[in-house]
Amino acid sequence: MSHLGNRHVDTTFDSWCREWSELGLAGRPPDDFYASLLAHYQQPHRAYHTLQHLDECFALLSEVRNCPCLAEISLALWFHDAIYDTARSDNEAASADWIAEAAQLAGASTALIDRLHALVIATQHSVIPQNEAAQLLIDIDLTILGASGPRFDEYEQQIRREYIWVPESLYRQKRAELLLQFLQRPVLYCTAEFRARFEAPARQNLLRSIQALQQGA
Repeated sequence: MSHLGNRHVDTTFDSWCREWSELGLAGRPPDDFYASLLAHYQQPHRAYHTLQHLDECFALLSEVRNCPCLAEISLALWFHDAIYDTARSDNEAASADWIAEAAQLAGASTALIDRLHALVIATQHSVIPQNEAAQLLIDIDLTILGASGPRFDEYEQQIRREYIWVPESLYRQKRAELLLQFLQRPVLYCTAEFRARFEAPARQNLLRSIQALQQGA
């Protein structure tokens, strides 16, 4: 089944309201949830996990069609990096709890709350998801790995700024180890469309970055 098509999704308040409505809910979370989300993505300690990343994710989501879970994926994107602090290890879990709270306030069913929570947890990238919605979500989240050379290099610099508190030699070692884990995966992208588009450049970017990190260590 092909997923690539046209669908406008953005980070405006109208889009935020529309996604909750498309879930068939009579209400939505209080408006301060939207304002708080935007404020979190603009926290000064962030360099990559910002509105830029969110906009890039939504730009890719706008190309998706023939998927019945688009509204759920969109809301998961809104929240997937809502909590982000490089000094803590529970960012995804805390972000998942936040989307669950928002969905509950919007009057969502327990089943929908559980699905939204699971989607955000999937962005831990620790396991390969088996359902279509989670596969699309993590593919979108990982497309930065297959970005153009200049954008990928910018991404690497942004991640370094987010971990500015880590000594250089230790950062290079740990970052190279993490990127190598991705490079050693049989495939990086779950869906055929994203694999065809991003797999090869992602592997080139990962290899180049690992070599640079190791040479500079």
